[in-house]
Amino acid sequence: MLVAFVLFAIAVRLAMLAVSLRNEARLKRRGAVEIGARNSAVLAAAHVAFYAAAVAEGFTLRDQRLDTAALAGMALYLFGMAMLLVVVRSLRRLWTVKLLLSPDHVLVTGPLFRRLRHPNYYLNILPELVGFALALNAYGTLLLGLPLYLVPLVVRIRLEERAMRARFPAY
Repeated sequence: MLVAFVLFAIAVRLAMLAVSLRNEARLKRRGAVEIGARNSAVLAAAHVAFYAAAVAEGFTLRDQRLDTAALAGMALYLFGMAMLLVVVRSLRRLWTVKLLLSPDHVLVTGPLFRRLRHPNYYLNILPELVGFALALNAYGTLLLGLPLYLVPLVVRIRLEERAMRARFPAY
């Protein structure tokens, strides 16, 4: 069951990467510029490293049983993926794993974005990572990896805030 969960999680992330790459190509054709390219690369590497560490820990150091923590982790992970779909649906062509602003960029002000800034980070990425680690009983990855992941994530949020305020005075 855990192997199927890991394969599912990887497949979902690869599918979403394909969506991101398609949107990125369209945005760049329309003149979008990337902000914080180095941070995006670090964040992507941190995401892959977190997954790899959780898998390595979960399948080599931990018991591979479906205990309460693993089931809760799977549920939290699925919540994060559901929220990713909500965010992608809200942002549509603007959603990428990179921070891109196009000349025709519009400020998304739907209900989710009015209530919470950066729902992709708070409702998708954080539940995804915590859930993934819990599902694999990868507590070391969770305790060490998540704080390390938060460093480039906080940088990303600050870059995004600065870019949105510069582009949209009402932001």
